[in-house]
Amino acid sequence: MAANLPKGQAQPQTIDLGSLPLQQLNQVKNQLTQELQHLTTSFQQLKTAQAKFRDCITSVRDGLSRGEEWTRGQMETLTLGPPIGTPILVPLTPSLYVPGQLASTETVLVDIGTGFYGEKTPPAAQDFYRRKVEELTKNLGDLEKIVQGKQQNLGVVEDVLRRKVMEENSRAGASDGGGG
Repeated sequence: MAANLPKGQAQPQTIDLGSLPLQQLNQVKNQLTQELQHLTTSFQQLKTAQAKFRDCITSVRDGLSRGEEWTRGQMETLTLGPPIGTPILVPLTPSLYVPGQLASTETVLVDIGTGFYGEKTPPAAQDFYRRKVEELTKNLGDLEKIVQGKQQNLGVVEDVLRRKVMEENSRAGASDGGGG
């Protein structure tokens, strides 16, 4: 027994754009343009988030690895992170930082979303942000395909609209010329 699809999830219908009047074609064009603008904005926001996550990886990796090198014996060199109490700038917003002091190099606070923070070791924090970057990369690829499809649809609608306007203009010119 086949399941019935709800009305909102029926198969998309194919519409002959050439059969639509100019007003409806303009509405379709405007709707596609708005959707494309929204998707493009979303794409940029995802790219920005991806860049921020990459910056977080760099900050955790480099911020805690800068320190002093101590040599023990002839062959062993140990790089220690910055000492506890090292002055740092703590971001409150993307453009507002306040002075602070490094309390620990063993753990870092990670923004896990919606204003919640979790404590993780530096390698776990880097892994968390790497997974976020990978997830966004996949989402960006999917969104890029959707944007390209919408751009193609918009191009087709604009072509049909142009042809219809030219046809109407030629008909109007023919009817004006025939009455003289």
